Formats: sequence, structure tokens, C-alpha cells
Amino acid sequence: MRPETYREMAEVQDRHWWFVARKRILANLIRTLALPTEPRILEIGCGTGGNLAMLARFGRLCAMEYDVEARAIAASLGICPVAAGGLPDPVPFEDGQFDLICLLDVLEHIEDDLAALMRASKLLDPAGRLLVTVPAYAWLWSTHDEAHHHFRRYTVKSVRKLANAAGLSVYRLGYFNSLMFSLIAGARLLQKAVGKNAGSDAALPASFVNQLLTGLFGLERHIAPRTLFPFGTSVLAVLGKRP
Repeated sequence: MRPETYREMAEVQDRHWWFVARKRILANLIRTLALPTEPRILEIGCGTGGNLAMLARFGRLCAMEYDVEARAIAASLGICPVAAGGLPDPVPFEDGQFDLICLLDVLEHIEDDLAALMRASKLLDPAGRLLVTVPAYAWLWSTHDEAHHHFRRYTVKSVRKLANAAGLSVYRLGYFNSLMFSLIAGARLLQKAVGKNAGSDAALPASFVNQLLTGLFGLERHIAPRTLFPFGTSVLAVLGKRP
């Protein structure tokens, strides 16, 4: 991504409704995973570090980021070591080290997503889990995807196919950010229809709107640990090595 996009994300990652509510949803879901008492956790593609404080609550955390500026911002938070690296290479860790690996909106940035997922899986303990989120539906493609240098958007079917090709078992798979699906999809389609260039969606809305959207999206934290939705603007998968 462009340096200004990373800086914009760093400024809002602790306040923007999307980042705040998503962390709450993922935290509740991680609590349901069968992880060791003190799991070894790796976030690959941690960006400017918006998820690090949340993930550090669950175990011994490391992070990896390819972009120099984003990595410096993440490391400056002082939460955990942030190594230089990217998928499928270079990866500065030994295979089999981690009980939980998080790829949170990362695969869409990588041209060869299959090679990336296969490489990430090698870092996983045989009983470990991969937590993956990606944006959903090619028909929701917008200037936000272009601003963030995405290669694609996904469906549940395409994520399952990718996981199978990578030799991984699928333990959980479905959509989230579903309660506001009609609102978000409608806004994206309207922007396309009128030819409006909205750029990145990371801009912070007005305080009241931001609080409202945080609350609405955040309701899914009570749902995601039990079941995922049949539609939504994002796909979530919990994967593991095949026995």
C-alpha cells in the first residue's frame, strides 16, 4: 500500500468502527479455539499494529510485516517483536513454531495467495490453527480495494478451494460483517453507479456515526463464536493442518 494509506490507518486504527468492532469479534472467536495455556501467536502482515494489543492478551505474540514504514509504526507500539518478512518469502521464523497464526486481511494483498497460505501453514504447530479474514465478493470491488492494492476479493467457496489446495482442513468458514451488509453493499453499488471515487474506507466518520456503526458491527461478537453468516462483506476461516 502507499505510505499515506498506512499513516491514515495508524491514525484511526484504535477509533474507527471497522477496526474496533472487528477486534472485539475476533477476540471472542479466539477464546473458543482449543489453544494451549500459553499459545505462541504470530500475526503475519500486521500492518501498523492495530491488532497487536488484542492478540497479546492471548499468549506470547510475535509479528511480521513487509512494509518498512508500517513495520516501524507497529514496532513503536512496544507490544511485541515485529520482524521484517513477507509471504511467501522471506519468512524469518522456523517451521512449526506457532499455535495460532493470524492472517487478517492479508491474502488479498498477495498475488500468489496459494503459495502464501502454504508457506504460512508450515509455521504452524501440527495442532495449531490459522485464523484468516479476507474481503468478500468481487462485485463489491471498489476504489477502496485499489487504494489498498488488493488483487482480489473472495467467497466462502473460493476460500474453501484455496484451503483445500494448500492441504489444510477447514474448521470454521463463513461470512461476517453481515448485520450491515445491505447498507455497505448499497453504498458501494451506488458509488459505482454514479462514478464516485470514494478512495479508502479508512476515513473516520463523524463521532456519532462512528459510535453507531461500532455498536452495530460489534453485535456480531456475540454471534461469531457460535456461528457465521451465509453472507457478509468479509469471509472468516479457521484452518489447520490435516492429520
